[in-house]
Amino acid sequence: MSNISVVAVQTSREQKQFLKLPWKLYKDDPHWIPPLRQNQKELVGFAKHAFYEHSLGQAFLALRDGEPVGRIHAILNNVHIERYKERRGFFGFFESIDDSEVATGLFDATRGWLAEHDCHDIRGPANPSMNYECGLLVEGFDSSPLFMMTYNPPYYADLIEGYGFRKAQDLYAFWGHFDMLEKLDKKLAFVVEEATRRFNVKLRRMSKKNFEQEVRMYLNVYNQSMDGTWGFTPLSEAEIDHMAASLKHLIAPEMTSIAEVDGRPVAAAFTLLDYNPRIKKIDGKLFPFGIIRLLWNRRAIKTIRLIATTVIPEYQRWGLGVVILSRLVPEAIDWGIQEGEFSWVLESNHLSFATLKRGGAKLTKTYRLYDYGPNSPEAAAS
Repeated sequence: MSNISVVAVQTSREQKQFLKLPWKLYKDDPHWIPPLRQNQKELVGFAKHAFYEHSLGQAFLALRDGEPVGRIHAILNNVHIERYKERRGFFGFFESIDDSEVATGLFDATRGWLAEHDCHDIRGPANPSMNYECGLLVEGFDSSPLFMMTYNPPYYADLIEGYGFRKAQDLYAFWGHFDMLEKLDKKLAFVVEEATRRFNVKLRRMSKKNFEQEVRMYLNVYNQSMDGTWGFTPLSEAEIDHMAASLKHLIAPEMTSIAEVDGRPVAAAFTLLDYNPRIKKIDGKLFPFGIIRLLWNRRAIKTIRLIATTVIPEYQRWGLGVVILSRLVPEAIDWGIQEGEFSWVLESNHLSFATLKRGGAKLTKTYRLYDYGPNSPEAAAS
């Protein structure tokens, strides 16, 4: 008789068990980076977060003899359902010991909860959507993730695929030394010059004055530019406000780039310093003094993560993505940036993939989104 039970998280004690489980599972893994604790609490819905103003979630714990051995979060993303006209649910925040019985129990509970909401197709992992951390690491376990990227043991893919999930799409992370931007080939340099001339592009960094408003501006450009991206759901106004408030202290204006045409922002590069080594040192605790250690002497951080180069649809395919990156080069040299990661890049984003490869970037990590259900890749092929 099985001694595994799966329970819906309801009490504050169960919430604490859910949030603390990764520390138990990764205690001997040198590459794991603890999450920022308050941020994780909000993203799961245990504290107020704007995502749950339009969507629902239910956390589950797997217990063996009363001790947590796995967790998962079932997510009903109503924006996705409305946008794509499909009753698809999501799973996220999946963690488990290497035991198929535990994983099966967690996925069964997720399927059951989503079925109660008339959702029979599932995608994940999304924590809690593609606008936040998402994807399962399937290649590139030899180094720690950069800021706001996921990490997991290799056996998670076996547990997920063993249940019947199949690949929906991969996400890639590319590494590059920053001097690669100085060595763009002549054709790319011509693209920068020609696009700048054609549209009379004005480049600038984010202004420290009204910085929160500037972050909102970037997120609005992000919403417009990602509109045709596979699986994308736009950030709500409340999410934009929430994200702008949470990111304003983490963004270094020097590491941003905005392109304007006739005074209108049409493209932006969103780059964050890699805070992960510092997050590891403070063990994910921002309070009471962790926030000071996180932000103190930021110029000592020499690695960045380029999250996105976003261009609104009417200016896409004119090279403005390369143009906004070109503005970062002198700033990065002055800062002393040595290396960066471009992440993530969708498998179906052939233009960005080709541009990065052409520029000399090295593919270092692969993350995977999975589908399950009657409209999964396997079902569609059968």
